[in-house]
Amino acid sequence: MTLDLWIIIPLIGGIVLGYFLRQTKAKLDKSSLELKTQQVLLDAKTKAEERLEEAKKKAEEIVEEARKEEKELKLGFQKLETKLAEKEILIENQKQKIEDEKKRIEGQIETIEAKKAELEKSEELKRKELEKLSGLSAEEAKKALFIEAEKKYQTDLLSHLQKLEMNGEEQLKNKSREIILSIIQRLATSTASEITTSTVSIPSEDLKGRIIGKEGRNIRALERAAGVELIVDDTPGVIIISSFDPLRRHIAKIALENLILDGRIQPVRIEEAVSKAQLEIEKLVKEAGEQAAYEVGVMNLEPKLLNILGRLKFRTSYGQNVLQHSIEAAHLAGMLASELGADVNVSKTAALLHDIGKAMDHEIQGSHVEIGKRILEKFGVDKKIILAAIAHHGDYPYETLESIVVQTAEAISASRPGARRDTLENYLRRLEDLEKIALNFEGVDKAYALQAGREIRIFINPEKISDYQAKILCRQIADQIEKDLKYPGEIKVHLIRENRIVEFAR
Repeated sequence: MTLDLWIIIPLIGGIVLGYFLRQTKAKLDKSSLELKTQQVLLDAKTKAEERLEEAKKKAEEIVEEARKEEKELKLGFQKLETKLAEKEILIENQKQKIEDEKKRIEGQIETIEAKKAELEKSEELKRKELEKLSGLSAEEAKKALFIEAEKKYQTDLLSHLQKLEMNGEEQLKNKSREIILSIIQRLATSTASEITTSTVSIPSEDLKGRIIGKEGRNIRALERAAGVELIVDDTPGVIIISSFDPLRRHIAKIALENLILDGRIQPVRIEEAVSKAQLEIEKLVKEAGEQAAYEVGVMNLEPKLLNILGRLKFRTSYGQNVLQHSIEAAHLAGMLASELGADVNVSKTAALLHDIGKAMDHEIQGSHVEIGKRILEKFGVDKKIILAAIAHHGDYPYETLESIVVQTAEAISASRPGARRDTLENYLRRLEDLEKIALNFEGVDKAYALQAGREIRIFINPEKISDYQAKILCRQIADQIEKDLKYPGEIKVHLIRENRIVEFAR
C-alpha cells in the first residue's frame, strides 16, 4: 500500500506540474500573438496613413490642374467673345453700307424712271404732232410704206423667191441623189432569188430503190415526217426535194443525207433522222441570228431575240431571203444615218429587226409589222428602235429621223434589180393559204401542200376525230378550199388518220 502511494503521488504531481506549465505556455503564446496582431495593425495603420497622404497630394494636384484648365477656358471664351463682338461690329458696318448703297440705287432708279417718263411723254407728243401733220396714224403709215415697197419691188421679189426655191430644190435633189447612189455603190452584195427545190446527190442509182422502199413506204415516211415532196426518177444521180417552205426542205435534205451515209433506210430510222435534223436546224437558226448581228455590228440583243432573227434565214419574201435582206438593209441604214447625222446604232438595229415579225407570222395572227412590234416590246428593246422599225411600210407615222432612214434602206434593198420576184411570192402565198385553210379545222395536227399545190396532205388527231368524222372533215376542207382559193385544175385533199401505240420492253 505504501509502495503504491509513493508511485501515485509523484504521478499526480507530474500531471499538475504539466498542467501549470501548459497554461503558462498558452498565456505566453497568447501574449505573443496579441503583440504580433498589434504590430500588424500598427503597420496597416501606418500604410493607410501613407496612402491617404498620397491620395490627398494627388487630389490636390488634380484640383490644381482643373483650376488651370478652367482658367485657360475662361481666357479662351473671353477671346472668342471679343472676336464675335468685333465681327458683329463689322457686320453692322457692312449692313449700313449696303443700306446706304441700296438707297442710292433706288434714288437713281427713281431719277431714271422720271426721265423715261419724260421721254415717253415727249415722244408721244411728237408722234401726235406727226400724225396731226400727216393725217395718218403710226400703224397706217407703216402699212402704207410696206404696201408701196411691195408694189414697187413685187416682181423682183417674186422672181428672186422662185429662183431661190428652184435652186434649193435642185440642190436638195442632187445631194439626196448623191447620197443614195454613194450608199448603193458602197454596198456591193450579190442577189440570189430563192427557189422551191433542193437536191441531194446519191452515189448510185441503186440507192433510189432503197430510198423508195417496199411499196413506197420509205419515201412516204420521209414525206410525211418532213412535210416535203421527193422527186426520185426525174434526174439521174440526184433526188429532188420540193417544198415552198425552206425550213422543211433543209430538214429533209439533212435527214436524207444522214440516211444515205448510214445506209439503214427504214421508216423508224427515217423518223429518227428527221428529229435529229430538226435539232440541227435549231442550232443553225441560233448561229444564223448571232452571225447576222455580228456582221452588222449590233450587240447586246437578247439570245431569244437572236433565235427568232435566225429563223428568217429560212423565210423568203418575193423570192428574196429575208435575213439577207435585213442584213443588207442594216448596212444601208448605218451608212445613211452617218451621212444624215442620225443615230447609227438605232438605225442599224431597227433595220436588222424590221422584218422580225415574218419569222412568226405563220404562227401568230396579224401583219408582220404588228407581230414584230409585239416581239420587240416583249424583249424590252429600246423605244427609239421600235419606232424606227415599225414605220418601214408606213403603217405607223415617221416620228423620228431614224424611221425615215430605215424605210429608205428597206426600199433600196427590196427594189434593186433582181432582188425580188413577184410571181414566186404569189405562188408561195397560195401554198401557205392552202395549208392555213386545213389547219383552221379542229382536230388537224399538220398540213403539207405538195406537188406545187396540186395536193395537200392532212394529218389528224385520231383521239379527237373518228373514221366517220374524218370522211366528213375531208369533204369540208375540200369545200372550203373551193370557196376561198382560185387555182387551175384540181387539188387532191389527202387526209391521213393513224393510231400509234408505243411501249418499251425492259
